[in-house]
Amino acid sequence: MIAGVIAGVLALAVAYFLGESQVDAAIALEEAHSHAAHGGGEEEEELVSRTMQATGGLATALLVFGVAAGGIASLVVAYVLGRIGSFGPRATAALIAGAALLAVYVVPFLKYPANPPAVGNPDTIGKRTTLFFLMVALSLLLAVAAVIIGKRLAPALGNWNATIAAAAGFVVVIGLAYAFLPSFDEVGEDFPASLLWKFRLSTLAVQTTFWTGFGLIFGYLAERLFVSALRADAPRAATPVG
Repeated sequence: MIAGVIAGVLALAVAYFLGESQVDAAIALEEAHSHAAHGGGEEEEELVSRTMQATGGLATALLVFGVAAGGIASLVVAYVLGRIGSFGPRATAALIAGAALLAVYVVPFLKYPANPPAVGNPDTIGKRTTLFFLMVALSLLLAVAAVIIGKRLAPALGNWNATIAAAAGFVVVIGLAYAFLPSFDEVGEDFPASLLWKFRLSTLAVQTTFWTGFGLIFGYLAERLFVSALRADAPRAATPVG
């Protein structure tokens, strides 16, 4: 969880300095369209100020996410350590962090990318949210299945071929999910393509920063703890009995 909080702070910095300017630009565009559509009528009162959203709200969301995701990923690292090969804590943490980035964000993102304000139909937000989390769950389950299948195929095919076969199976099933699950194209023709691209790139940068930071920080802390435990056990193991 400590590693998750630190990674959350890193992601917060990226989100604030890289992503918030894109959000502000999208909100300005949305307000301009709304003002023109309503003929300059009265503006709705904000329940939460934009300043609070960009600071306290953003920080709370990312730090809570960091604690939760860091805690879950730490348990996964502890479970798989020594079970997926002769990888130490650092390498295992890096592998799990990379797999989490791929399964939790990149795969769902490619099917249902994040949209800035002024993009998307409010009537479909519930369906889009449900399908996104369905894609996350499917991606995680398939990633776990690919690891299990790869380990079972390894004795017959060898580690390399088994890994390729499992990865290919993952890609094929995900491709089928992409093909059969509904898609949404709700970007207006007047919305700047460059702004949409920058916003989506910034969301990807936030997640990449978080999982890269978590993998490196947790791996470092776990390695220190692991080495300290080995050193503490060494004198006891060397002490003769009797």
